[in-house]
Amino acid sequence: MIVNRIPTSSSLRPELKKILAILVASHFLFADNVDPGSTIPDIKIRLLDGSSTTLHQLTEDGPLMIDFWATWCVPCKKVMKFLDQYHQDYSSDNFKVLMINTDSPRSLGKVRSYIRSQDYKFHVGMDPNKVISKKLNGMVMPTLILIGKGGEVKWRHQGYIAGEEIEIERQIKQLLENNIEKDING
Repeated sequence: MIVNRIPTSSSLRPELKKILAILVASHFLFADNVDPGSTIPDIKIRLLDGSSTTLHQLTEDGPLMIDFWATWCVPCKKVMKFLDQYHQDYSSDNFKVLMINTDSPRSLGKVRSYIRSQDYKFHVGMDPNKVISKKLNGMVMPTLILIGKGGEVKWRHQGYIAGEEIEIERQIKQLLENNIEKDING
């Protein structure tokens, strides 16, 4: 007879501590400085449609919201519908959303069919080896990074729970209003 041993909370604690230590260390080892006020590195992005661009090209004429996501991430899928709406609502202000997918290369078909089934209009970048997500500290999903025209990081947020879309939109509107004031005041 085989008996499966169910781990107790005391036997899990050392493992959880190790995982937490690795996560904290990886933040400092792998992440470039992408805190508010810093300039985003000009990283080349391969898009789902086969073309490519860079982060700086995407921010030449207006702000950009980057979001790291995966097809298995439920909170990612919940925030996507709001991000797509913002991408469309604020496109006249040159605002864009870039969703960077971190699924494995084998999941490319699943990513493509999911985006198509939802009829999303935002840009979709591919990061199957997690090079970009490590560089921008986007390993926790979803991770949102709001970048101003020209590449300055204005705001970042990790995770998503219902209701946070209000704060996300507030951050976008605030950035767009600041851009308008700068253009008027020259």
